[in-house]
Amino acid sequence: MAHKTEALFRDDAYQKTAEAEVVAINDRGGILLDRTIFYATSGGQPGDTGMLERTDGGRVAIAATITGETKDEIIHVPAPEQALPVVGEKLKLLIDWERRHLLMRMHSACHLLTVVCPFPITGAAVAEDDSRVDFDIPDAGFTKEDVTARLMELVRADHPIFTRLITDEALAANPGLVKSKNVRPPVGTGKIRLVCIGDNGSIDSQPCGGTHVKSTGEVGEIHIGKIEKKGRENRRFRIRFGPMPAN
Repeated sequence: MAHKTEALFRDDAYQKTAEAEVVAINDRGGILLDRTIFYATSGGQPGDTGMLERTDGGRVAIAATITGETKDEIIHVPAPEQALPVVGEKLKLLIDWERRHLLMRMHSACHLLTVVCPFPITGAAVAEDDSRVDFDIPDAGFTKEDVTARLMELVRADHPIFTRLITDEALAANPGLVKSKNVRPPVGTGKIRLVCIGDNGSIDSQPCGGTHVKSTGEVGEIHIGKIEKKGRENRRFRIRFGPMPAN
């Protein structure tokens, strides 16, 4: 039977610590908690790493966080050769905040890229220093410089970023909210989580379960490092932190 983990990061992506109780240890040594601040790998965003602190001060290093049988079952994967906690044990959760914040900034930057390039998304991967979004683009008339300039306009405008919930029916009535060509957001719960940019979502709104910063200004300086041709109509845009290097 799959366990349901209360995902605290969905309501507050800035929560760095929390208390939780061990509800199960799976057959591979994965730790399941009643609640967690650790994001599980999903939607192109890697899962969190960090520590679980025991009441005696001992720590269990978490090397990865993944989903189990369902998206609501979150498994904390310990680094090898560590003493595991036991069911019922209470722990203090500590995520690697510096890494998470980089991923939040980068994931938000990927959303901005989909505003600048409003084409069907065929793939994406978020990382701490170099992320990618793949688009079906009929015309390759984009340059790194132009896209970077438009991204930085959105960053400097410091638009708010927030989440809201809509119904399955509202999503069905607004199919343009889904930008991915191959992946559909999970329906059936009655609630779809939208990540919105701009006042009342005026810049962008799209289904996403990831963690994001509170405003586009927090993304900081970013640039397009490379635009790669992956097919007749497929282009891969690589986003990197910092100013565009001088040629």
